[in-house]
Amino acid sequence: MLIFAAILASSIIDQVVPRVSSPLIQIGLGLLIALFASSQIRVTLDPELFLVLFIAPLLYEEAKSADKAALWHHKRPVLSLAIGLVVATTLAIGFAVHAVIPSIGLAAAFALGAALGPTDAVAVTSLSKQVNIPDRQGSILKGELLLNDASGIVSFQFAIAAAVTGSFSLLNATGNFFVEFLGGIAVGALLAYIGKFLVNKARSLGVENTTFHVLFEILIPLLVYSIADAVHVSGIIAVVVAGLINVISPHAIGPSISRMNIVSSSVWRVLTFALNGFVFVLLGTQLPQAMVHTWDDVTFSNFTLIGYVVALTLLLYVVRFAWVCASDWLYTRRRSKKHSEKFKLDLRKSLITTLAGAKGTITLSILFTIPYFMDGARFPQRDLIIFLGCGVIVCTLLVATFIVPLIAPKKVSESEEAAREREAELKIDILRSVVEELTARQTPDTRRATRSVVSSYNDRIERIKEQHGFDEDEDEAYSDLRIRAIGWEREFVKKLAEQDDIDSEIALKYLKRLKHIEELRKHSSGRWSIQNIYLVLRTFLRRAKGVVLRYVSHMSSSPITAADQAAEIRKIQQKAGECVIGRLKDMLADSDCNVPSEYVSKLLIEYQRTVAMLAAELAAPSATVIMRASDKAEDVKRLGYLLELEQIQSRYEEGELTRGEAKRMRDNTNLMLMDVEDSV
Repeated sequence: MLIFAAILASSIIDQVVPRVSSPLIQIGLGLLIALFASSQIRVTLDPELFLVLFIAPLLYEEAKSADKAALWHHKRPVLSLAIGLVVATTLAIGFAVHAVIPSIGLAAAFALGAALGPTDAVAVTSLSKQVNIPDRQGSILKGELLLNDASGIVSFQFAIAAAVTGSFSLLNATGNFFVEFLGGIAVGALLAYIGKFLVNKARSLGVENTTFHVLFEILIPLLVYSIADAVHVSGIIAVVVAGLINVISPHAIGPSISRMNIVSSSVWRVLTFALNGFVFVLLGTQLPQAMVHTWDDVTFSNFTLIGYVVALTLLLYVVRFAWVCASDWLYTRRRSKKHSEKFKLDLRKSLITTLAGAKGTITLSILFTIPYFMDGARFPQRDLIIFLGCGVIVCTLLVATFIVPLIAPKKVSESEEAAREREAELKIDILRSVVEELTARQTPDTRRATRSVVSSYNDRIERIKEQHGFDEDEDEAYSDLRIRAIGWEREFVKKLAEQDDIDSEIALKYLKRLKHIEELRKHSSGRWSIQNIYLVLRTFLRRAKGVVLRYVSHMSSSPITAADQAAEIRKIQQKAGECVIGRLKDMLADSDCNVPSEYVSKLLIEYQRTVAMLAAELAAPSATVIMRASDKAEDVKRLGYLLELEQIQSRYEEGELTRGEAKRMRDNTNLMLMDVEDSV
């Protein structure tokens, strides 16, 4: 209870004192608990249970939310740091620690080096809010922290196994490493796709229960790790691969899926913060205990212990800086040759990448998994190893929090006008996200209400653009989208005509109408396509055939009246409109779509209204229908404002909004929400 109370307090202090990273705040709160608690805080967990309960979910969430495109783009430096640097760190620290402190066996020293390999995600995220880390360095750091966790843990497990068994073969270890690594990739991918199949099967059976899907997603990293570990491959690698594939995420979109995504992201945000916080607060509570045991050990003086921690931190930075410089040197040299530029290595950026690699949750979690006993006796120097590791964690966090801001480029202070423009752009992004979410959540019962509310959001976006004079070639962009929609209609009608689902003469008339509309949009004369010519010839031949048959058989068949033709064209227009509505909804669901959502939703509403009029569903609604639609509109408005508040909070937590900007936006949205509540 004390630990979770400290985690809760840290979430408040982190917002009040943003310059201090949350890991340092949580360590400090843990120290306070240890110093003022009535009895000694002692938490012991089985090492394997600790890996499953803490490391597996954290790595899964990191992989799930990773920027896959940036990860692939920077794959060479990321893999170099995540695997090569971890191995180099393990060897350098292992040999150095064993040479200086012989009582720590070589395998145990390698275990300490492997534990100090991974960097901390929370520290890197906190740092990016304070300083302007260059884009390439920021992407590499985020990719590194995802993959070096896995390589560090696998190296640590090999070192501990060697320490426990007392034997070590470099050839066998290398072979086993690749078997575990590649086997983990294969098992993780296999289990991820099995999980995707089960989720899709559940959805096909109508199981859209949010609780089921979210709990299943939380179970995935635990299950993947356990199965991979049972078949003797790396459970950590398997969890990372499953996270990258993202088992639970569907390609489709709908109200239930949207609710599931919102709940899932909220649950994972709380869960990862709690797990990270638990480990750091636990570190704070265990520091006095580890220090007392090691401090009271007469084998080493206190100044010697402090010297070991400082020397270990410096050695860590020296190895990392040399490796980063070599990686940047190769990158810069290759780039200068490719673009015929002058070769120049930026040591400042290399130093930023070096010092920003703070140690944290994964390192501490790994250290806590060191067994207490080995061959019936206590693990040699376990307390000293944990003390050294904890000391390095604290030193690297202090350096990342207070030293990196001094050497990294400062965030450029915006002018008042630039700040207003940035805030306006973020407002537009937030409103667009709400439009996409509301459109995805609409049902046949709420379609009319959703159209009304989305239209009001589009009006708010337009007002913001007008106020700030944003020039985005809006007319051209919207016109291009309309032309694309006409193209979809044309394809749909031609397909129906080719399948003889509609009369070719009626289809030709509708295609001529579409061609005329498109020409007006493009302000140019169009050309006849081969399909159009084919339809004209087929229509002509059918007409000729009908005339011949009527002449031969002396049958007098009355031609299709203009009213009948108009009715058929309306039916075709309705079907084509429904096809376009489906395509526009897919565009809103596509995160890579480069068309602003307000344009897509505006055209979507226009087509929905047209289809509704053609179907005569809402031609003359009763007073009861109007009242129900009004009530539903209030519900949709309330939902929109709640989604807006969630978006504001999310942008604030990601550092895109300042506290003052977020407060202003929240206040305005809450006022509108109060109006809705009062009207209800």
